Amino acid sequence: MIRYVLGRLLYAAAVIVGVSLAVFFLVRLGGDPTALFLPPESSAQEIARVRKLMGFDRPLWEQYLDFAWKALHGDFGRSLRYQQPAMQLVLERMPATLQLAAAALALSLLVSVPLAILAATHRGSILDRTGLLVSLVGQSFPTFWLAIMLILIFSEIWGILPPSGRGTWRHLVMPAVALAAYSTAIITRLLRSSLIEVLQLDYIRTARGKGLSSSSVVFGHALRNAAIPTLTVVGLQVGALLGGAVITEEIFAYPGVGRLAIQAIANRDFTVVQAFVVFMAALIVAINLLVDLGYALLDPRLRSR
Repeated sequence: MIRYVLGRLLYAAAVIVGVSLAVFFLVRLGGDPTALFLPPESSAQEIARVRKLMGFDRPLWEQYLDFAWKALHGDFGRSLRYQQPAMQLVLERMPATLQLAAAALALSLLVSVPLAILAATHRGSILDRTGLLVSLVGQSFPTFWLAIMLILIFSEIWGILPPSGRGTWRHLVMPAVALAAYSTAIITRLLRSSLIEVLQLDYIRTARGKGLSSSSVVFGHALRNAAIPTLTVVGLQVGALLGGAVITEEIFAYPGVGRLAIQAIANRDFTVVQAFVVFMAALIVAINLLVDLGYALLDPRLRSR
């Protein structure tokens, strides 16, 4: 088990290094941002002076090594626009994004898990058809379109929910629903399929033959095994929710880290974009590591291996 954890940690470190390399060079494909932070009438000498001051005159490999060394010590540079530490800006906005992602994930699980169980245990019934319909609808509607429709209906027409901002739970409802729709569809469909497959296995028939109730068979035996592939998807969906929050936050003017990233990209604020991407990559890698370790809790055979 220790060897497995160490291997996963080394893999996680390699992923983060690869992400840092990718984002560092990709954000520079658009060219030098120095002119964006100077008046249009600035002379070539002034532009050259600022470029040297910011370090943009050095070779890219040298800039990356400097960035990586400082990042190892928690210094991701200062925002070119806000003149504040880039990571500090990301961390200040992160609680709002985590709140939105957590609300979306909770909503997704509260809807998908009971619906998948009912659909699998009542195969071919109206409950099963409802679960399939939810999966189809959730996967068909783009998040941005659903978000706009929610604003149109609940804010513009009915006026019962605020269209933007963050403050009370009412500000969280529409962004969470828009963000959770796709994850709900994916989890419902996968858990239903896994449960149907597990319920047909020999040990389930044996449990029923011993006289166990349907609820004991489903929750005590079948669900635990069916949850293993679903847990993988839930871990992936956490990353998808954090990534999808970028678009959702922009539509609802939600003051999270995703909206900060959109603004940083538009302003070509390199340091903020780098801090955002590396931090999100580390967070998603950590979540995937926890999911991998969670397999052992669900299946003792994995612990023995």
